[in-house]
Amino acid sequence: MAAAEPKPPAGADAARRLAGGCWSALWDYETPKVIVVKNRRLGVVYRAVQLLILLYFVWYVFIVQKSYQDSETGPESSVITKVKGITYSEHKVWDVEEYVKPPEGGSVFSIITRIEVTASQTLGNCPESVRVSNATCDVDEDCVSGQLDMLGNGLRTGRCVPYYQGSAKTCEVSGWCPVEDGASVSQFLGKMAPNFTILIKNSIHYPKFQFSKGNIEHRKDGYLKHCTFDEVSDLYCPIFKLGFIVEQAGENFTELAHTGGVIGVVINWDCDLDLPASKCNPKYSFRRLDPKHVPASSGYNFRFAKYYKTNNSTTRTLIKAYGIRIDVIVHGQAGKFSLIPTIINLATALTSIGVGSFLCDWILLTFMNKNKVYSHKKFDKMVDTPEQTTGPQLCASEPPWQDSTLADPRGLAQL
Repeated sequence: MAAAEPKPPAGADAARRLAGGCWSALWDYETPKVIVVKNRRLGVVYRAVQLLILLYFVWYVFIVQKSYQDSETGPESSVITKVKGITYSEHKVWDVEEYVKPPEGGSVFSIITRIEVTASQTLGNCPESVRVSNATCDVDEDCVSGQLDMLGNGLRTGRCVPYYQGSAKTCEVSGWCPVEDGASVSQFLGKMAPNFTILIKNSIHYPKFQFSKGNIEHRKDGYLKHCTFDEVSDLYCPIFKLGFIVEQAGENFTELAHTGGVIGVVINWDCDLDLPASKCNPKYSFRRLDPKHVPASSGYNFRFAKYYKTNNSTTRTLIKAYGIRIDVIVHGQAGKFSLIPTIINLATALTSIGVGSFLCDWILLTFMNKNKVYSHKKFDKMVDTPEQTTGPQLCASEPPWQDSTLADPRGLAQL
């Protein structure tokens, strides 16, 4: 009688089952279980959320924001300006060379509209301005010799002398005399200033897309000699009247000419390069940049001097100029179709549609889960048996969620 073959140990069988389960997990396909909940209100919420997400991506992301395009902001830009016109004051006629500072024609320049002139200043001793702090005095002891006030007009000599007019006295200073407040004469240049013309030549370049364009129409018939800017008929004639710029900024020209101010001319180049180049046009806007409602910092003025040589002595004319400063600001954005942002935004849109499922699951589990019917159907529970606990449970040939013994006999129709 043949001897019975020895049985393999129980541990070996467990190891084989474990190995088989782990290897099968590499090529098994798993899919989530789909449960149909027949609830009209919940279905309406689910489709409404999906529709809102779809409309957001189609209308706002793709149509408004044009997220299917690769974009570039801040174009490379150059600005050249030129002012023309003459005006007059109480004493003389003024041309461009005198009232435009600086004369180079850059993106920032000033047009002088009012001046306060202190003529024939020479180096010597004279009374300090009454506007300077601690400048008034009664006797010489009130003035400290050698004191230098950073907001004053010179070095104090230690003497208390009569002021230019009136009975007041101020400390004497050594410097350019007479001081500005003591002998200045005001002149207004703004009578003809609204008719000054300003040519603003601008060209831009988007290096990422190798796209360039300018704001002047290419014509050979002397077009620029007889045109002025009009947003509809003469968009590519960038010749603006100073009065038009101030008016578009919402300011009163006479008031601005007396106190001075800063006006920004903003040129915006927003270009969709999927369209022809003729559709990429500049848009102009105008606004005041300095805070006119803050008295301490409103207005705009600056000083400069003209020097002369008279009888071997240096003489100067000090001019405090009030004017309208023009700042030409250029910005913009260009966009062109690109496959990468299109794929990224499409993937984001498809993923975001799943928010509807998450929201409806939360409503079901939180507010509509009567007798835990939905949770029993959605989540299968594994029941431990003696057979399942005899060996290692790191891998199993059958997934634990295939146990459906706890299925609710009533189903989801009662939700």
